[in-house]
Amino acid sequence: MRLPEPRGPITQQLQVMRTDPSGVDVEKCRALLDDIEEAVAAHEDVQLALWTLNELHYQGFDDVDPEAAWAPELIAVRTLLELRFEAELREMTRGPMHAAWAEPDSVADRIFALVRNDTSPRLSAYVQREITAENFLELLKHRSVYHLKEADPHTFAIPHLRGRAKAALVEIQFDEYGSGRPANMHSTLFAQTMRECGLDATYGAYVDEVPGYTLAGSNAMSLFGLHRRLTAAACGHLAAFEATSSLPNRRYAAGVRRLAYGDSAAHYFDEHVEADAVHEQVAAREMCGALVDDDPTCEREVLFGAAACLAMDGLAAERQLSAWRSGGSALLPLAAG
Repeated sequence: MRLPEPRGPITQQLQVMRTDPSGVDVEKCRALLDDIEEAVAAHEDVQLALWTLNELHYQGFDDVDPEAAWAPELIAVRTLLELRFEAELREMTRGPMHAAWAEPDSVADRIFALVRNDTSPRLSAYVQREITAENFLELLKHRSVYHLKEADPHTFAIPHLRGRAKAALVEIQFDEYGSGRPANMHSTLFAQTMRECGLDATYGAYVDEVPGYTLAGSNAMSLFGLHRRLTAAACGHLAAFEATSSLPNRRYAAGVRRLAYGDSAAHYFDEHVEADAVHEQVAAREMCGALVDDDPTCEREVLFGAAACLAMDGLAAERQLSAWRSGGSALLPLAAG
């Protein structure tokens, strides 16, 4: 994968990474960010810049030196973007977190209350009954940003945990990585679905096509996983992610078969129906439960991560459904044309 095409002045600044990562003008990026008055959760330039800087800690770019991940100037720019994004996520989740906190029981019950009370559009029901083949291919392109590296962001949290919480997260991730069988890795299964549907399954193939709000969902995971101070949020995010997976994936599988892509294309979704019904209990009750038992003060951060997961997924579903129901594309204009 090569460095994505810029979408504004901040990502234009990052193009220097190809030749001199230390040449990024941090103060210029700070000023550019300060000039942005609108929300950044769907901002094309901000989210692509943050995704690009995060990606240095995953597979990286063929045209950027791997050592760029530790360039102080790039870390400084990433920090600026992260703090702005995190502040917005906290504001977006204030209401749902307050409602969940009123639940009288365990942290797991509060996570499930967040999920139960979420009013976001039900994208999976639309896929099951209505989505066209063209729009389904668009959905796969959106999802490829995360699912071709599925589980990796949350894996960053493993060294930050200890005891029962660490063991529970490792149990979940072991399944995500195919229980030691490369062919069963969930990222591999998603790539299979893409190929069965005629898409390019190369890692990062569609980054230049997907909008900022899609990148924001991946960026939230990276934010929580990469920062030790946000480990509880990473656990809460994973718990909500798993708790909103089993039934929706059953619907996605039905939609794949309705569109006549067949069992091989549906296998990725079939795999998640049973696995994630187990994972949601392990994540919420064992991982998050153990974390809060060890440190009750982190419960609000667990709920913040869970609420942020729902908020980002809800934003994506709202934007995608709005585009498709109006007969348009949910990809960037260049890709749609």
